[in-house]
Amino acid sequence: MEKIPRPLMWAACGGLVGVLALGVARAGREAEVAKTPERSATALPAIASKPPAGIELYSVARGGTIMTDRVVKSEDEWRQELDSEAFRIAREKGTERAFTGKYWDHHHGGVYQCVCCGNDLFTSETKFDSGTGWPSFWAPVDARNVASENDNSLFMKRTEVVCSRCDAHLGHVFPDGPKPTGMRYCINSGSLKFEPKDEPAR
Repeated sequence: MEKIPRPLMWAACGGLVGVLALGVARAGREAEVAKTPERSATALPAIASKPPAGIELYSVARGGTIMTDRVVKSEDEWRQELDSEAFRIAREKGTERAFTGKYWDHHHGGVYQCVCCGNDLFTSETKFDSGTGWPSFWAPVDARNVASENDNSLFMKRTEVVCSRCDAHLGHVFPDGPKPTGMRYCINSGSLKFEPKDEPAR
């Protein structure tokens, strides 16, 4: 068997070692790449969508739909604008005592608006005497002008009525009203202000 000269053997070994070292380095780089998470669109922070520029409501004065902005204010701002009773009822979900509010026995023609933002809520045409001691209506001026939420307070299941423009608490709605809707919107006077129409009192 022919002997390989030592210089050539060392060179061959050195070359083999070099190849092995290169392979190890390459494998290390591939492992590091594998550990690095891929950058994709899903890894970017989500961009919040802009709130709608306005909401559609019905205006009694204009006799049709209008576009308007929602009203959002801090608790301190509402406290400065409203009297203590209106703030307690409209912003803190309070309830006035029966037969004490200024509109429960009110019979003039006009529009009952939100005390906080002026949104049209109910008209005198849908107001009726429910005998409960609170202003009662069988329908709002438009379904878009009020919203409803589940209310499980006081160990009862009720449907809360709120202003759709500013989220003011108005009262509750019950399915025991007169025709044509069969609904009774039981509303706090403290959540309302009244805009009279030029017509005789009834």
